[in-house]
Amino acid sequence: MTIAVIPSRYGSSRFKGKPLALVAGKPMIQRVYEQTQKSPAVSKTIVATDDERIFKAVEGFGGIAVMTSEECRSGTDRVAQTADILNLGPDDIVVNIQGDQPVFNPLTIDEMISPFSNDPDLVMSTLAFKITDKREITDPKDVKVTFDNNGFALYFSRAQIPYPRDPETKADFYKHLGFYAYKKSFLDTLVALPTGTCEHIEKLEQLRVLEFGYRIKVVITQYDSLEIDLPCDIKRVEEKLLFP
Repeated sequence: MTIAVIPSRYGSSRFKGKPLALVAGKPMIQRVYEQTQKSPAVSKTIVATDDERIFKAVEGFGGIAVMTSEECRSGTDRVAQTADILNLGPDDIVVNIQGDQPVFNPLTIDEMISPFSNDPDLVMSTLAFKITDKREITDPKDVKVTFDNNGFALYFSRAQIPYPRDPETKADFYKHLGFYAYKKSFLDTLVALPTGTCEHIEKLEQLRVLEFGYRIKVVITQYDSLEIDLPCDIKRVEEKLLFP
């Protein structure tokens, strides 16, 4: 069984109330929920929140939401709590959906979970997109990822990685899209681990996985995903909805 969970909180420091911001007439959380529902691989979609306003908004458009603890350290912890509430089995796949990317392609969910069917030892996967906009290479808001020859993550950073020492060196750069899939058994392990040193410095929770010796499969997708970080980003996403 594959369950998609959208962790959602109201109190963003840079954009308070972001999940309820209207994007082309619908709350952002509804846009994300509806996109997730389009994936044939997902059995059920659930919003995990600690805010009554978000909970009621999801119920209002006919979605499913659960209330999680206000003490959650991260979105991953919120996802893990939801998996516990649903009493999922150890081999069930739990997908962590970014709640601020309302125009992501649902096919990317299928791409991300497909490696699990061929590798019984795989515990976690994520998505990356080959950067075409040079600005994103050095923008700390766009997280970069490097990976080995087998497609497993080496490192995630807000900095430019890899860094060409010689200016003439040709290099490809990959942007991390922030979606994850986990086996439920590993999700339990992950949230029990302490915060890693690099995780704390870069403020990237996926680094905890690498710091404690686990592996993340990186799936390269041809579909980029626009993120709403600030109110000014909404117009760009609305244009994407009008002119896909």
